[in-house]
Amino acid sequence: MTVRIEQDDQVAVITIDRERKLNALDYPTIDALLDRLDLVESDDSLRAVILTGAGQRAFSAGADIPSLEASIAGGTERALREVVGRGHTLTRRIENFPKPVIVAVNGLAYGGGCELTEAAPLAIAAEHATFAKPEITLGFPPPFGGSQRLPRHIGRKRALELILTGDPIPATRAVELGLVNTVVPADELMDAARDLAHRIVRHAPTAVTACLRAVTRGIDLPIDEGLAIEAECFATTVTTDGVRTGLRRFLTRGTDTFD
Repeated sequence: MTVRIEQDDQVAVITIDRERKLNALDYPTIDALLDRLDLVESDDSLRAVILTGAGQRAFSAGADIPSLEASIAGGTERALREVVGRGHTLTRRIENFPKPVIVAVNGLAYGGGCELTEAAPLAIAAEHATFAKPEITLGFPPPFGGSQRLPRHIGRKRALELILTGDPIPATRAVELGLVNTVVPADELMDAARDLAHRIVRHAPTAVTACLRAVTRGIDLPIDEGLAIEAECFATTVTTDGVRTGLRRFLTRGTDTFD
């Protein structure tokens, strides 16, 4: 089994478990990640996901090179289907997941590992974590969505410096760029990820899903289209128990402010 899943209260902890291979993403591992995400989505008792890697050396070193080499040797059509197709499917799934996905980067996040981090709505990194876009050293651009998401997240020039050089950056630089939310000591990584998850899941699941959807769908649209998405997402919550409970709780506090 290359992907483990555990339940920690309302949080699913999904671990890429190929430690000897630096948690590289071969095709069975990608398929297993997609399968575990399907299980989490269908389980209403699970409200959030923490995605991490086994061991302390790597979150994920990216695509499994022997698998990638075999696909490329099979020609363009096969490479597009097996490399780009699977990579895009996984990162889109993480990006559009209806429950918050928090990546806990426990070591190097290179190539596809960095692209998983980019796709996730939230990320926390251990102090020793490093990030890189080394695909250019293999002769091709990022194939799991990194050429599109990274510039949107950190700006075109900053993204191109990483993409065109392939040079690694430390966790401290990643947080400055906005690639991760925060950096913590390695022995505090999972606790920090759990704390963030629990600060989210205390809120109504319908509200959490609506917020995720509004931001993810609207972020790259012109403002008027984005506002239409916001209105649509707000509308999905109006008749929910989450709104009724939230308003009732606020009104019974006897105050007109959020203080």
